[in-house]
Amino acid sequence: MEHASMKHVLVTGATGFVAATTIPALQRAGWTVTGALWQPGDAAQLPPGCRSVVVGDIGPGTDWTAALAGVQAVVHLAARVHQDERGPAADAAHTRVNTQGTAVLAAAAARAGVSRFVYLSSVKAIGGASPRGRPWTEATPCSPPDAYGSSKLAAEQALAALGETAGLSWCALRPPLVYGPGVRANLDRLQRLILAGRWLPVGGVTNRRSLIFVGNLADLIVRVVERPDINGAFVVRDGEDLSTPELARRLGAALGRPARLLPVPVRVLETAARTAGRSRLVERLFGDLAVDDTLLRSRLEWTPPFTVDEGLRAMAAAVRRGR
Repeated sequence: MEHASMKHVLVTGATGFVAATTIPALQRAGWTVTGALWQPGDAAQLPPGCRSVVVGDIGPGTDWTAALAGVQAVVHLAARVHQDERGPAADAAHTRVNTQGTAVLAAAAARAGVSRFVYLSSVKAIGGASPRGRPWTEATPCSPPDAYGSSKLAAEQALAALGETAGLSWCALRPPLVYGPGVRANLDRLQRLILAGRWLPVGGVTNRRSLIFVGNLADLIVRVVERPDINGAFVVRDGEDLSTPELARRLGAALGRPARLLPVPVRVLETAARTAGRSRLVERLFGDLAVDDTLLRSRLEWTPPFTVDEGLRAMAAAVRRGR
């Protein structure tokens, strides 16, 4: 991997949130990047200079032969992430895309002589809320909270098996909440509520949650792609954990609009959420989900290039630009 002409990486999920930052980071590190696409029209969404190859749906029947030609590394970012969907059909879809799709891609990569496979997993492969004062580590027994987490863990297990049987060099990163420009879901809703000057009833929450800025995650991905000696699954984070109200305050400062927090007792919020059929929202907003990434940091000798506040400012700037 030492010559620029030989540094060719295939990135799946190439039009997604994480890839938008990871692909340019790989290019700056001297990699030629090919993005795997669902359909030809998606090529317009790729960063400048990124090649493309159409693979269609990702699952057990995907043909990766053309996509892997001349490739030395794979960064597998594609996933099915609709975690609020329930039922057998949703569970089967998670398995088809996240588990079987990953296993088929990794097996094809091993046959093609790919020397490095990096997989974006999730902290949910370990579990849901972490016990107060006891952050998750790589040594924590895995107990995924839902079908999404189970599908991610099963994909990691498939990679480990290929490492044993086919000699595949692999690394899975287990991020908690990823934030940055273009983020969606709850964090995007939070920043828009702050911009609108809405009162947020989370001032009484005292939880602890890890998170990682997409720029830090992209930097980590580049680092582990180029370190085939680092194998296994690792938790990752920015390095500074925040409570929900502290995140709101820091995000408000980045947006230039102070977060308006009401100190409503958590038990009242929990009751209201359950009454409204939003029990899972309680865990996401009020529970602890902290990780300790000491192991990977020490092995990589890695320090995040961006602070939490720098990441939040980048995210806020994108919202102000209308992204």
